[in-house]
Amino acid sequence: MTAPSTFGLSTEARNLHWLLSNLVEEVPGVHSVTVVSSDGLMLLSSDPGHHKAKAAGPSDGPKGSSADLATIVSGIGSLTVGAAKLMDGGGVKQTMVAMDEGSVFVMSISDGSLLGVHATPDCDMSVVAYHMALFVGRAGHVLTPELRSELRTSMESTL
Repeated sequence: MTAPSTFGLSTEARNLHWLLSNLVEEVPGVHSVTVVSSDGLMLLSSDPGHHKAKAAGPSDGPKGSSADLATIVSGIGSLTVGAAKLMDGGGVKQTMVAMDEGSVFVMSISDGSLLGVHATPDCDMSVVAYHMALFVGRAGHVLTPELRSELRTSMESTL
């Protein structure tokens, strides 16, 4: 799988790609990031498999594949929404799973879209959550149905 080219994309789509890249490059401990639509399809990804040619290991992200992270994020999102409904808890804003060898953060963006981050076990969780909230604040208002369709098409053309 290769990272989608931003050539030919709208300004909004290029800006989202830039925001996603900044999240990975600027936040210590972040391995990979993905944006998943409400129907579970990957819209954006930092694509750790594209940046690393070696076999996946514990620090390479889930099996080294952005598609795996998108699947995990979608599943966690679905599970927590179901739990919130059963508990009359309202909308789910953020979920964090801490593991021995890493952490996964999932944050709602808009209309069911999700931002997912895979990070190191020793990352500063508050810093990761803060930068995720910045991304959501910047991306949420531009993630229109038209832009989601453009991003989905862009991701499908690279598979």
